Amino acid sequence: MIDHLRMQFYKYQGTGNDFIIIDNRDLKFDRADNALVAKLCDRRFGIGADGLMLLQSKQGVDFEMVYYNSDGNESSMCGNGGRCIVEFARYLGLVKDTAHFVAIDGEHEAKVKSGFISLKMNDVKEVELNADFSFLNTGSPHYVAFVNDVNNYNVFEEGKKVRYNNRFKAKGTNVNFIEKTGSDLFVRTYERGVEGETYSCGTGVTAAAMVAAIKNVATQKNYCDIKTLGGNLKVKFNHHPDNSFTDVWLEGPATFVFKGEIGI
Repeated sequence: MIDHLRMQFYKYQGTGNDFIIIDNRDLKFDRADNALVAKLCDRRFGIGADGLMLLQSKQGVDFEMVYYNSDGNESSMCGNGGRCIVEFARYLGLVKDTAHFVAIDGEHEAKVKSGFISLKMNDVKEVELNADFSFLNTGSPHYVAFVNDVNNYNVFEEGKKVRYNNRFKAKGTNVNFIEKTGSDLFVRTYERGVEGETYSCGTGVTAAAMVAAIKNVATQKNYCDIKTLGGNLKVKFNHHPDNSFTDVWLEGPATFVFKGEIGI
């Protein structure tokens, strides 16, 4: 993997949410090297990505997913990243039609078609509902608010205000602004750890779909079609009377972009 200070990497994207993926089954990449992760994710001085993932061996499952935000810190679950690393595992020949892996928030399964991944997300037991926003954890913490004209909304400025307010500044939160457009939900997300807007956020659209279901504006009772800046996703779920959610699936494309070597 790493030879004479050169490292092989793969670049994948899921609806514009882009990731560096490293096959770390030989454990040559130092998980503690946060500065290197940040350097590799830098869009001017590195490869450039919203995050970096390590694919590692793990007994009892097909592989382990280790995820870092672009700031270099190991982070909570990433839904689009999960779909992309499953597609990478298919490329490596580790999985075929289904996948079973472990991430920081526990075990996940996925249904695999070339370039299209259905990823099972964690159940959500409770959603905090307030007058102007909702808050829930879909593997990562998410603030969700409906706004008007989300296409022209200042996601960076307004998202930053929430992420660094008194309640959230210590641990941070992702911030989603959503609007119903036709039968779809348009979602834009400010991501902690990236500290800016990304083209798409898998755990964010999952959270947005659940809030939409609670407010009776989801596409249908058991699913919601989502538009993001980077493309379209679908979230399927069972919505229960107590506003808990089970059998949650995030579906969408996972695309190989390129591979290469970089000096470290």
